Amino acid sequence: MPNNNHKVVPQSANALEKMKYEIASQVGVSLKNGYNGDLTARDAGKIGGNITKKLIEIAENQLANK
Repeated sequence: MPNNNHKVVPQSANALEKMKYEIASQVGVSLKNGYNGDLTARDAGKIGGNITKKLIEIAENQLANK
């Protein structure tokens, strides 16, 4: 199965990485630089879910301001 995990906007990588650490801090999850394989599924879900929520919020605001 091919890997479809590519960024549509490659320049977004740094912003997404920064957002990941900011959100992890907000939800009380401690991330290390590099490998975080010891993270529980619940904590990873908190981070990922909040990133998704934030990205949707940003997109909705951009659409509303057009």
